[in-house]
Amino acid sequence: MYSVKEAFYSLQGEGARTGRPSVFCRFTGCNLWSGRERDRAASLCRFCDTDFIGTDGQHGGRFADAERLATHLAELWPGGTERAVPYVVFTGGEPLLQLDTALIAAMHARGFEVAVETNGTLPAPEGIDWLCVSPKGRAELTITRGDELKLVYPQPDAPPGRFAALEFRHFYLQPMDTRPAAITDGEPPLAASLAFCLAHPQWHLSLQTHKQLGID
Repeated sequence: MYSVKEAFYSLQGEGARTGRPSVFCRFTGCNLWSGRERDRAASLCRFCDTDFIGTDGQHGGRFADAERLATHLAELWPGGTERAVPYVVFTGGEPLLQLDTALIAAMHARGFEVAVETNGTLPAPEGIDWLCVSPKGRAELTITRGDELKLVYPQPDAPPGRFAALEFRHFYLQPMDTRPAAITDGEPPLAASLAFCLAHPQWHLSLQTHKQLGID
């Protein structure tokens, strides 16, 4: 059984694959925060701006097996795109609480490239094509290699130097969205991120372009 908060077709708005048309599947649940405001201050992740509770979002629901969910997601990809490789991004919450090899295989069977955006604290199943890890606070990483490390910045408990030697192909700083409750004091996140990237060119800047464009 898979519990999906929402699924939709849009452009990837962040990181190395910004601008790529993608089917997004947002799973319900996370292991670092309950998703409820009353628990935010005591959670390992205190700045999340995503609703991942329940299954009541766009194209959300509960799916009995991998084949049913894969068919549901594949139907969101537009037809008539012969030269485009279909692309699905599993996110959350924390997708690795639910994503498994059966679902990955079912998406591959439908021609999809499979991407995951995870907090990196749980082991990843085999077969993922693009693995993006976004560390959160003091949480220890189980995944220490992949395609992309995307660090929300600044996080007092997660300085970039803690991750700079890990085996990722791309390193991104993403300015913290200052709308959630737990916000750092001091220099605005965008200015701080720009300054850090200029001083440490291993790190590139990632902006949440989907928010700037007003799309999902």
